[in-house]
Amino acid sequence: MPIPERPSFKERIKVLFSRRLILNTTLGGGLVFALFGIIFWGGFNTAMEVTNTLEFCISCHEMEDNVYKEYQKTIHYANRTGVRATCSDCHVPDPWIHKVARKIEASNEVLHKMLGTIDTPEKFDAKRLQLAKNVWRSMKSTDSRECRNCHNFEAMNGDMQKPRAMNQHTNALRSGQTCIDCHKGIAHKGVHKLLSDEEKEAMEAPDESLAKPEAKLFQLADLDPVAAAAAKAAAEKAAAEAAAEAAASAQAGNWETIVGREIHLIYPGQTSIEWVLNGTDHGGANAFKKGGDRCVTCHDKEAKIMGDRIVGGTHEKAMEPTPIAGKRGGVPVMVKAAHDGDNLYMQFTWHDVDHHTAGHKSVVEAERMDPENPVKLAIMFATDQVEFADRSGCWGTCHHDANGMPHQPEGTDVTKYTKESRTKIEVKGRRGKKRGGWDKLRKPEEIKAALDQKKIMDLVRYKAGSNQAEDGMILASRDMSGNSDDLEFEGKRDDQGNWVVEMKRKLNSGDADDLSLALDQVYNFGFAIHDDYTNGRFHHVSFGYKLGFDDPKAEINAVKW
Repeated sequence: MPIPERPSFKERIKVLFSRRLILNTTLGGGLVFALFGIIFWGGFNTAMEVTNTLEFCISCHEMEDNVYKEYQKTIHYANRTGVRATCSDCHVPDPWIHKVARKIEASNEVLHKMLGTIDTPEKFDAKRLQLAKNVWRSMKSTDSRECRNCHNFEAMNGDMQKPRAMNQHTNALRSGQTCIDCHKGIAHKGVHKLLSDEEKEAMEAPDESLAKPEAKLFQLADLDPVAAAAAKAAAEKAAAEAAAEAAASAQAGNWETIVGREIHLIYPGQTSIEWVLNGTDHGGANAFKKGGDRCVTCHDKEAKIMGDRIVGGTHEKAMEPTPIAGKRGGVPVMVKAAHDGDNLYMQFTWHDVDHHTAGHKSVVEAERMDPENPVKLAIMFATDQVEFADRSGCWGTCHHDANGMPHQPEGTDVTKYTKESRTKIEVKGRRGKKRGGWDKLRKPEEIKAALDQKKIMDLVRYKAGSNQAEDGMILASRDMSGNSDDLEFEGKRDDQGNWVVEMKRKLNSGDADDLSLALDQVYNFGFAIHDDYTNGRFHHVSFGYKLGFDDPKAEINAVKW
C-alpha cells in the first residue's frame, strides 16, 4: 500500500487557519480580528493620551485666554519641588472606565465650542460660576478622586504642616469632609465667594459615610511609638523640672525671678464671635464648634500677620472697614504671674511705639477717642461654664451687634455680653436678620441664676491716665461697678519705651460678682490693650490661654512667691 504524501507546510497552515473555533470563527479570522483590535486599542489609547495633554487642553482660546492664565499663577503650575498638575490630573479620572465616561461627557463641551457659548471672556465670565459648580459637584460626588491621586489624608505628615492646616485636615478626615469642600478656587478664579451661605453650607456638608472618627494624619512618631512616648515623657519631665527650678528660685516681689510667656495680641477689627462661628466668614468654624479647637492652636504663630492685614484693611474679608493709619497690627506682650496663697500677681510688659495718636476719623484731625488715657489694660478670667471661653477666651463676649460693630442697633448702646445671658444668638444673619442677640435678654431670675453659678467673664481694668483700677464683670452687659478694694494696679512707661503694668488681685474676694480662683484649678484667661488713646473695638486682644497655679502644664503658670 503506497504511503500517503505528507501535506506541504503551506497546506498545513491553510488547514490550521481554516479550523473552526468559538462561534464558528476560523483561527485566521480570529487572528485578523485580534490584530485589528490591537491596532484600534493602541490608536484609541494614543488618542486618549493626546487629549489629556496640557497642549491639547489649551488649544482652544476659551481655555488658553481664561482658566489657563489663572492656573499659571498657582502652585499647581509652578512650585519649589517642580511637580506640576496639569488639566487632566484634576479633571480627568485615572480609572479607565471613568476616564472613558468623562471623554463622552466632553462631547457636550465640544458642542458648546461649536455653538460659541463661551467664546469671549465676557461670555465665559457669565457662565463661570455655573461651570465651577458643575466641577465642584462632580468632585464632591467622587470624594475628590482626582485630588487624591496626589494627596492623601493618611499620607500627610502632620509634623510638617502648620498647626492650622494639621487641625483642619484632621477634622476633615474625622468628620467626612473632602478636599473640594475647603479648596475651591486654588487653581482658578475664586468664584466660590459668589455662593450664598446656604449653597456653601450644602456643598461643604460632611458626608458621614466618609468619616473616620479615629483616624489621624501621619506623624514621624508613628514609625516608633515606643521611642516617641519615651521622648515625650522625657520632655515633660524636663519641663516639670525646669518649672520646679523656676518656682524654687522665685523671690517675693522680684519679677526678674519669674519665667514669663510672650503673647502676641492681634488687632481684631469687626471679627465678632458670630463671625468666628460662621463658616462663610471663618474657615475654621466647624473645627471650632464641633472639634473643640482653640483659636490659639491655629493662630498663635500667625497673629502678627493676621493683625497687619486686618488693621491695614487689606484682608480679603474686610474685617476692618475704617482702618486707622499707622496703627500696628499686633503687640507682643511678656506676661508673668505669681501668687502668695492669697493673691494673684501679674505683670504685663510691652513696647510702646511713636505712631499715631489720632482717633479713627483721621490723623490730620488728631482727635483722641479717650483723651485721658493713652493706655488701658483689661484682663478677663472665666471657667468653662462660659461657652467658648475654653476656646476663644474673652472673644466670646464680643458680638456683631455691639457698639462699633456692623449690626449695632441704631441709637442703642450695646456692650459686651455672654451667650448665657441671651435666649438666642443669631449667628448667620440670613434673610435680613441682624446678627447677635442684644434684644434676646433672659428673664431677671435667669440672669441671677447664671451669676450665682459664676457663668460670668470676670473683668478687671487699668486706666493709665488716672492710674485707676476698675473691677467688673460681663454677663448681660459689661458692668464695671464692682468693688475694687481687693484689686491694685500700678503702671508706668519706663526709659526704654516699655509699658509695665502690674496687678494684684485677691484670689477670693467673697464678692458675688467676682470669680474666686482656686489654686488647684485652671482658668481661661485673656486680655486686651487699648493704646493710642483709643476706645471701643480699636484695641488689641489676645486669644484665650490657660492660667494655672504651680502648674507647669499651664500656658500661664502663677508660681508661689
